[in-house]
Amino acid sequence: MKRVGFLLKVREDRIEEYRKHHEAVWPEMLEALKRTGWHNYSLFMRDDGLLFGYFETPRSFQAALDGMSKEGVNARWQDFMAPYFEGLGGAHADENMIELEEVFHLD
Repeated sequence: MKRVGFLLKVREDRIEEYRKHHEAVWPEMLEALKRTGWHNYSLFMRDDGLLFGYFETPRSFQAALDGMSKEGVNARWQDFMAPYFEGLGGAHADENMIELEEVFHLD
């Protein structure tokens, strides 16, 4: 499994709403993530909205992104969540995820 980490920034004035939406992620979105290879997916957030995402995938970060790009529910979720993020420049959050380099891992 490939381990993937990425950063995004949630707008500080929308943090609580963002958290609430992630308490009830749409079931069809969860199914799409699983179907396209997003396993052990977690989001961590600082008080200022800096968000660290982590997941494991069988092939690559790009393959996982490509798989989700073909899912209609992903487009709807990305449209719905776009106002919660800073610095997207009109794009969706999943188009602004930059893979972080793994520099250490301990099993």
